[in-house]
Amino acid sequence: MKRGKSRASKDDGKGQDEPAILETEDLDRSFSRGPDPDTISLASVTAVTTNVSNKRSKPDIKIEPSAGRPMDFQVSVTVIEARQLVGLNMDPVVCVEIGDEKKYTSMKESTNCPYYNEYFVFDFHLPPDVIFDKILKLSVIHSKNLLRSGTMVGTFKMDVGTVYSQPDHQFYHKWAVLCDPDDITAGCKGYIKCDIAVVAKGDNIKTPHKANETDEDDIEGNLLLPEGVPAERQWARFYVKIYRAEGLPKMNTSIMANVKKAFIGENKDLVDPYVQVQFAGQKGKTSIQKSCYEPIWNEQIIFTEQFPPLCKRMKIQIRDSDKVNDVAIGTHFIDLRKISNDGDKGFLPTLGPAWVNMYGSTRSYTLMDEYQDLNEGLGEGVSFRARLLISMAVEILDTSSPEVMSSTEVQVEGVPNISENATGKIEEFFLFGAFLEATMIDRKIGDKPINFEVTIGNYGSEVDDTPTKPKTKKSKKGDGDDEESELIQGSSDEETTDDGELVSISTTPPMKPVITDRNYFHLPYFERKPCIYIKSWWQDQRRRLYNANIIDNIADKLEEGLNDVQEIIKTEKAFPERRLRGVLEELSNGCSTFLTVANKDQNQAGRTKLDRERLKSCMRELENMGQQAKTMRTQVKKKTVKDKFKQAQNFLQKLRFLVDEPQHSVPDVYVWMISNGKRIAYARVPSKDILYSNVEEETGKDCGKVKTIFFKLPGKKGFGPAGWTVQAKTEVYLWLGLNRQRKDFLSGLPNGFEENKAVKGPGMQSSPPISLIYTMKQIFQLRVHMYQARSLFAADSTGLSDPFARVFFSTHSQVTEILNETLCPTWDQLLVFDNVELYGEASELRDDPPIIVIEIYDQDTVGKADFMGRTFAKPITKMSDEHYGPPRFPPQLEYYQVYRGNCTAGEMLAAFELLQIGPGGKADLPPIDGPTDMDRGPILPVPIGIRPVLSKYRIEVLFWGLRDLKRVNLAQVDRPRVDIECAGKGIQSALIQNYKKNPNFNTLVKWFEVDLPENELLHPPLNIRVVDCRAFGRYTLVGSHAVTSLRKFIYRPADKTVNNWSTMEEIVIHTEPEPAVKKMETVVKLDSASDAVVKVDMPDDEKDGKGKKKRKKGGEDIEEEELDESMLDWWSKYFASIETLMEIIKAQEAEKAESEEREDMDTEGADIKPDDSNMKGAKKKKGKAKDKNKAGPGEGPPEKKKPKIDELKVYNRELENEFDHFEDWLHTFNLYRGKSGDDDEQNASDEDRLIGKFKGSLCMYKVPMSDEMSREMGIDSNMGLFQNIPHNDPINVLVRVYVIRATDLHPADINGKADPYIAIKLGKSEVKDKENYISKQLNPVFGKSFDIEATFPMDSTLTVSIYDWDLVGTDDLIGETKIDLENRYYSKHRATCGIATNYAIHGYNVWRDPMKPTQILAKLCKDNKLDSPQYGPAGRVKVANRVYTGPTEIEDENGLKKQTDEHLALAVLNHWEDFPRVGCKLVPEHVETRPLLNPDKPGIEQGRIEMWVDMFPKDMPAPGPALDISPRKPKKFELRVIVWNTDEVVLEDDDIFTGEKSSDIFVRGWLKGQQEDKQDTDVHYHSLTGEGNFNWRFIYPFDYLMAEEKIVISKKESMFSWDETEYKIPARLNIQVWDADHFSADDFLGAIELDLNRFPRGAKTAKQCTIDMVLNEQDMPMVNIFKQKRIKGWWPFIARDENDEMEITGKVEAELHLLTGEEAEKSPVGEGRNEPEPLEKPNRPDTTFLWFISPLKAIRYLICNNYKWLIIKIVVVLLLLAMLGLFLYSMPGYMVKKLLGA
Repeated sequence: MKRGKSRASKDDGKGQDEPAILETEDLDRSFSRGPDPDTISLASVTAVTTNVSNKRSKPDIKIEPSAGRPMDFQVSVTVIEARQLVGLNMDPVVCVEIGDEKKYTSMKESTNCPYYNEYFVFDFHLPPDVIFDKILKLSVIHSKNLLRSGTMVGTFKMDVGTVYSQPDHQFYHKWAVLCDPDDITAGCKGYIKCDIAVVAKGDNIKTPHKANETDEDDIEGNLLLPEGVPAERQWARFYVKIYRAEGLPKMNTSIMANVKKAFIGENKDLVDPYVQVQFAGQKGKTSIQKSCYEPIWNEQIIFTEQFPPLCKRMKIQIRDSDKVNDVAIGTHFIDLRKISNDGDKGFLPTLGPAWVNMYGSTRSYTLMDEYQDLNEGLGEGVSFRARLLISMAVEILDTSSPEVMSSTEVQVEGVPNISENATGKIEEFFLFGAFLEATMIDRKIGDKPINFEVTIGNYGSEVDDTPTKPKTKKSKKGDGDDEESELIQGSSDEETTDDGELVSISTTPPMKPVITDRNYFHLPYFERKPCIYIKSWWQDQRRRLYNANIIDNIADKLEEGLNDVQEIIKTEKAFPERRLRGVLEELSNGCSTFLTVANKDQNQAGRTKLDRERLKSCMRELENMGQQAKTMRTQVKKKTVKDKFKQAQNFLQKLRFLVDEPQHSVPDVYVWMISNGKRIAYARVPSKDILYSNVEEETGKDCGKVKTIFFKLPGKKGFGPAGWTVQAKTEVYLWLGLNRQRKDFLSGLPNGFEENKAVKGPGMQSSPPISLIYTMKQIFQLRVHMYQARSLFAADSTGLSDPFARVFFSTHSQVTEILNETLCPTWDQLLVFDNVELYGEASELRDDPPIIVIEIYDQDTVGKADFMGRTFAKPITKMSDEHYGPPRFPPQLEYYQVYRGNCTAGEMLAAFELLQIGPGGKADLPPIDGPTDMDRGPILPVPIGIRPVLSKYRIEVLFWGLRDLKRVNLAQVDRPRVDIECAGKGIQSALIQNYKKNPNFNTLVKWFEVDLPENELLHPPLNIRVVDCRAFGRYTLVGSHAVTSLRKFIYRPADKTVNNWSTMEEIVIHTEPEPAVKKMETVVKLDSASDAVVKVDMPDDEKDGKGKKKRKKGGEDIEEEELDESMLDWWSKYFASIETLMEIIKAQEAEKAESEEREDMDTEGADIKPDDSNMKGAKKKKGKAKDKNKAGPGEGPPEKKKPKIDELKVYNRELENEFDHFEDWLHTFNLYRGKSGDDDEQNASDEDRLIGKFKGSLCMYKVPMSDEMSREMGIDSNMGLFQNIPHNDPINVLVRVYVIRATDLHPADINGKADPYIAIKLGKSEVKDKENYISKQLNPVFGKSFDIEATFPMDSTLTVSIYDWDLVGTDDLIGETKIDLENRYYSKHRATCGIATNYAIHGYNVWRDPMKPTQILAKLCKDNKLDSPQYGPAGRVKVANRVYTGPTEIEDENGLKKQTDEHLALAVLNHWEDFPRVGCKLVPEHVETRPLLNPDKPGIEQGRIEMWVDMFPKDMPAPGPALDISPRKPKKFELRVIVWNTDEVVLEDDDIFTGEKSSDIFVRGWLKGQQEDKQDTDVHYHSLTGEGNFNWRFIYPFDYLMAEEKIVISKKESMFSWDETEYKIPARLNIQVWDADHFSADDFLGAIELDLNRFPRGAKTAKQCTIDMVLNEQDMPMVNIFKQKRIKGWWPFIARDENDEMEITGKVEAELHLLTGEEAEKSPVGEGRNEPEPLEKPNRPDTTFLWFISPLKAIRYLICNNYKWLIIKIVVVLLLLAMLGLFLYSMPGYMVKKLLGA
């Protein structure tokens, strides 16, 4: 049998309408591809949902199952480093494992804190559930190599779903805590610092900008744990008890069994079930119960895992054991968040004992089960499979107690049996259903008889022998204890007697369908409606469902109310705040109802701990929510509506989470449509929705109501287009309740029927009817006003559709006319349905008419029409005696959301009215007044009063050009033209004569007039189409674009008051709060010596600055470093800017956190004492003030010595995102062609459908236009309102592209790395920088600029790609980014060359633009018709009515000062957005970060690139040379370390001869890595006190990058590598102390690692040197060797003892001396004690040679004490060997003698 590889699904027994994917609310939002609330107009929802009466329940719009469909995911893990690994002198490797895939980092030698910085990517194509259940495991392995697998140090586990539910779907720079799964008593085994991100297709990642890791590594504060999980997680045992199962399907996969059965007649149960539980990457199994349909296990499976676990779900599966292949029978997921509560009054996970229901494939057994995946838990089950009795508990372990098992192996052990009624008293339930209508039956099955089957559990199933009453059931008499039984006391006796014989009827009689129209059939029920009824027995756990129903009810009301509010806000109606207040009022009332109702019958049998705890926590939550809603209600004001709306949406999410009951009771009801004995389609009705209760709030929302149910195809058949066509639409009435409550089970049906019973005779009144015969019917006329639709699905290859709509009502259907080639049809058609017969009472139908289904199709010339979407509506009903007039009539046109599967596929504008035909016939109906001016033959237009009121608008169109047109039908586009159409009128552009030569239009502006609705919300879309004019007058459609909303193009004249602003008084603006920031006058000289500028090169000295002990001896520092302007380069500016960016981000986060906290305080306001809240605020404010300081570049906060470096702006996304895509006047419209994708997300295929772009713009206004508009137009009437627009002739431009670096590239080679290089393409010119590829780097720094000449408009799209260099074969594209240069060039934001913050004529901040600031400003003023700027004395400039002040001198290379106005002009440019009317933000000097995408992996980022583009027109002066941004070369340094002495080193050896403890000490050190440069001192033999004298010098030359604080090493990765790879590692000096052994391996005694940028100052004497220097670093004075240059002192050696505690194992006196490469050459020194500058020999005591002096004593000691037994053993063994040898030697001779008889 085929087994689905994937594993998992939406939780079974979901209470929601649509299968939620993961129950996590935020995941749910990202995957149920519903419409984005902002884009959907909710009329459709409200129209269908606002119920007046209670006879009908609301239908579910979405049909296709969303779970179980595979999607693309990418999980990326960066392993940065590990710290505090437990173990001595280890060689650690990190293994990253997801599911079965493993990837390893490289191995680092002999270190407990390895630095890796390696990036791994895992790609998956799986359903969300499956991937989210996969376990991500990080483990550290000690010394793994080819030959051995290494030993596990510790692991960390988390499921992928936890990562995905994080903000931005990622953990960034967090520390994972390692623990040992085999020894849970051991505690923490170390930490790994990593980034983990999970990206689904279409998610965009926010990567925090990769800056230097200068933040202190506060491990405890940055643990890799979700919000709210405690840092110290304890170990816990999870006990899952499996008792028994019932109702397993009859199945067997071995054919032999059937053969055996046929021959021998042996009739055993053909299933061998066992239960398998998976949790946190571990599996446990119960025993196998052979041949058993009702297996009893009574076993418990015990998992040991840290608590709270970082995996959300536990998977429980019943499997059938089989020799060939075990098959899943059913699967259930336990979501741990639903069975526990982490609040302060929370409870540990607990469950049951309770039955869980499992759903899966159909029960009829076939050899190849096509729905096997459903049994694995993938997708929505289509039938009941079995139920399993389980319970679960968690016990927190006290790991210190001795009897705790230390391993985490899964254990299985037996448990005692559980009593019968532990899960509740068994009650008899009664399910009744009536089928009132069955329409829209797919025509494929229309020719065979059809019937419906209803099942609940196994009751009612045709396949199984329907189970009968359970044996444990007690007699029904004497059950008078329950409140309901009195109600039917009178008839109680007869009822019980008859009930005994009541046979369940679970299927309707087969019936042949009748044709409705050419697509659908219906069943001719007419007045006779078939019924079904089923009796079943279940444990009575209704209370669970009741509580869920009450909450569900509250949630539904809230959702409906919020939809209304949203609609009011969207359509800009008045007073949304009033509606929101009402909604909150309703919510708080609902919550208080819950508190009163839910508390009843607490003492019911079978209540579990979870029931009690859940009730408590639900009551707490709802009480709290009710309070908050009350408080919020008072705070809802017009301003705060949107915020409060968001908060109310959070309430809704919380309620939906609480509804889902983890402990099941009655299984869900399934309705199957069976055609000729074959199961075709099904519907699943959650049992809680139809459950009856005496208390109205507790009753299910569909109980005793008519529900419209759409049938869907089972399993994978339901995916995609097949699942979108309705298989059948039924109107079903369902009622489920206790048998003894069934008095009123018919009360919700539409009135006017008689019952038809199966049994005629005395017991008749109590038996349910088998059919209902309606005697009352009403006759109606339905009028459907179909006005228009927009944004429909593109169903044809042209990218358009030929849409028509088909309207279904009851058993009738009609179609609109077909409109060709449009996605925005305006049908403007009235469809009249005459003589519609509806059964039931008139008054009920008025309040609650049946729903109308509208389907939109695409007409094809051949074959059947393609389905494009569906929506529902309810008509407004008028009875014959009512007046046709306001407020209800005539009805308003409303937008209805069209769905295609789960995706939105456009909107439809329509209105519906249902008019009763009274005794007077049709003559009494209101007349239809069509507009008189049109005659459309038989087609009736929408009548006046309903059709919108029109007025005349003029639409001006700016035609600029066409770009990037692809081939159409293999031919190139040569002479394109653009056609614009709106509401039936339109205009054509001029023809482009030769697209290749010049793709721009020669006539720029044209206009046309059109009648449009006054109401802007009803404006039809505007269609843009591009056609190619071919020879012989043929036209080919190239592509089209529909502008769905014209609102942004409506011209609204500027406000008068702003227009005369030039007359206002002057406003003086001082741009320089402190001139020090500017590089001029003497500032440079002042700064060049002080600390601050130093930092430029090493952004790290801030570390000392941040409140650490400031250096007191500032004096010495200054003499040492003479840094000046010449030291600064572009990179100084870049790194300083990144630091600013990080600070701004931090400040924003703090601000956000604070505002959230304020919100919380608002809502909790009720219970916080006022003084308390003020305190809270005050504390926060202090913090905030600091942040603000950081953010403002002008004011340097005193506590931080920021150097005075000019900065640029680093954008961590694309530049166009910051400037509205540079569409300030030129818009880009994407042209599409081809069918929309049938994939889940429609945007997925849009990239493939994109065929080109149209550039232009629109402007519309009402026609007799106002005077001032005509005045504005007067200047150049040809251009209409598009004044001041540049001409669009070709223009030559020099494009200069600077590429700084790329980050997080997707690995392209097998080794998990890539060899990236840059390729740039613009028009026909292409640059491939192949020879400068960077070997084996995923974060390459390029630092390059490229000059390309281009001609707009031909070359307007710049493509920057990163390729992976390969020695053989073609190079692979890693990713590319495309930039529209034309829009940038023409934008008024002036994106040609970014404006720097300061003006300088030399140095690192030199002005790049050929135009000086004064020239730019003059041009801006001229273009915007302002007076040219007036420069006054004393550093003032006046532009319009604003005066700016600033410095006026500049210094050239030689230090001479000149007068200049440039600073002033630049100050104005930097504040250009402050100018009224003309102002806009000018693009600053910047670096943009662009995502790299790969067409093969659409929607998933492949890395990012940091770059910027400058453009210089050729007709202007030429720009200077490009800036030099080549990467900084690392600087050469030499570190000299002199090891003078050691002290108190632990003594490892026992002396052979004297038995004294001693050590043969030597010291080892390295800087880059053990392989590369380790150096050892000589050995100090036989130290008895742990003192060693060495006077030994280590010399470490290294290359160092100041800005990044990394050492750069280049080495070949392996002997097979083609070239050297560059690695960057932190500068850390490792010093270790060892004990030398002659024959065995040396023993490691201790080590210390000093980070050269920041390590504790050495102690003056050995006594003062303690372990605190390492453990409590934060309290120690820190030094930086790059500042200090030379330092001497004592440092401790540390190692871990047996209990993993840190202990001090020695002390070393050392001297560190840092020299630059040049200094080191000038004063060379020798290694060890060699020349030059040799160190003197150490003075070592002579105890080393003790055994020479008294040899006899030593030998005696050696023999007697240590080795006495050893020597005896050796002698004995030698004797035995001698005897054996002699035996063997003499044996043969002896044998010969014996044989020969000598």
